[in-house]
Amino acid sequence: MRRRHTPDLSERALENAALHYLQRFAASSEQLRRVLMRRLKRAALAGAEDADEARPRIEALIARYLEAGLLDDRRFAEAQAAGLQRRGASRHRIRQRLAAKGVAAEHADAALAELGVRPDTSELAAAAALVRRRRLGPYRAAGSRAEHRRKDLATLARAGFSLSTARRALAADSPEAIERLIRGEED
Repeated sequence: MRRRHTPDLSERALENAALHYLQRFAASSEQLRRVLMRRLKRAALAGAEDADEARPRIEALIARYLEAGLLDDRRFAEAQAAGLQRRGASRHRIRQRLAAKGVAAEHADAALAELGVRPDTSELAAAAALVRRRRLGPYRAAGSRAEHRRKDLATLARAGFSLSTARRALAADSPEAIERLIRGEED
């Protein structure tokens, strides 16, 4: 039988685990907390006696990283929101994704407000980006576009876009028109 290794919960080991995670992934403070708490849970299951004593060390580590700027939930939210919007996510979907990553509502609201100030980050531009990425509407063969219209509308609705936004994005008559919508140059 294989012996289970008890994870080290010393301050140094927790910091090494946190830095290793942050080198690989952009993270919110809550995401990092979840990662470190999973480590703590594994240690408790393996029989570590100091598992309860590690909680304050985790909180202190996260507070230190926030103060030093290594973790910045506002900046993380803005970067995530911009990336999701470029890939065609609706504001509703962006808000859900940020909440799932543990971003506070005020940071999510600020990130969405930041997106709203530029025309190329409008809801219509995001819908157009999704149309391009999923090859909907004007990217379909000319003869099959009409027969797939309802399906394309449903795809955009499931992605969180309003009916009027979906209709406007699908009303583009060519891929060039979609590119103009993505750049914020509405027809």
